[in-house]
Amino acid sequence: MSVQLNHTIVASRDNRVSAEFLGDMLGLEVGKEWGPFIPVTTSNGVTLDFATVPEGTDIPAQHYAFLVSEEEFDAAFQKIKDLKLPFFADPHRQHPNEINHNDGGRGVYFPDPSGHWLELLTVPYGGWQ
Repeated sequence: MSVQLNHTIVASRDNRVSAEFLGDMLGLEVGKEWGPFIPVTTSNGVTLDFATVPEGTDIPAQHYAFLVSEEEFDAAFQKIKDLKLPFFADPHRQHPNEINHNDGGRGVYFPDPSGHWLELLTVPYGGWQ
């Protein structure tokens, strides 16, 4: 068997709010609560298990990148604009209110409700090989 990422835990202020935000943004199903986790599974089988951290706990910002189709990008980007979320063309947030066109695709960075930075890209880094 080859090594595959199966799941990761995403620290959240409110696991339901964060899971539903991602599910809505990307058109993914939010799974049933299982213990302290609310799962969202991507089409390649990787599950993000959202867990609420205790009040007062610092949540270090993490980066989660999602490869999406052009249509999925359009739908999510419209939601970003409708929600008036800040968005950037780069991870260092030097280019606000812009998207990038790296590797001939489109990409954007924006925050989730817990302060993590999400990235959407339509072409993988290095282009399609």
